[in-house]
Amino acid sequence: MLKKPITYTDYDGNKRTENFWFNLDEAEILELMVKYPGGLKAMLEKIVEEEDGAKILAMIKEIIMLAYGEKSLDGKYFEKSEEKSRAFTQTRAYSALIMELYRVPGAAAEFMNKIIPQSTAPAANPGNGPALNVVATQ
Repeated sequence: MLKKPITYTDYDGNKRTENFWFNLDEAEILELMVKYPGGLKAMLEKIVEEEDGAKILAMIKEIIMLAYGEKSLDGKYFEKSEEKSRAFTQTRAYSALIMELYRVPGAAAEFMNKIIPQSTAPAANPGNGPALNVVATQ
């Protein structure tokens, strides 16, 4: 689970820093692994190699939408829904996150590796190295 502080300027012009939560559980990792031929890691490596900015951006958005949620105060629950994810995409924080993950070298790889539970990382990446090793494009 990743607690990600994001600094952004809201629609009223106020600069804010808020914490947002992202996590992929084992079932979600499995879903992504079987969705893409060769697995998620192979698909990410392919679109990065092809330098296909549209596909990279679409994948980043898909993973954010799947991983975003709200953690309960007592830490027992991590609530996710399409409505919560859609509401997050309508904030300037989402825009700031997308721009960071797309433009800052290594930011997408770091983000994706932190949202995968450590117990799942070997399954997500049967080889060596980070579970999802993606490279940001310029």
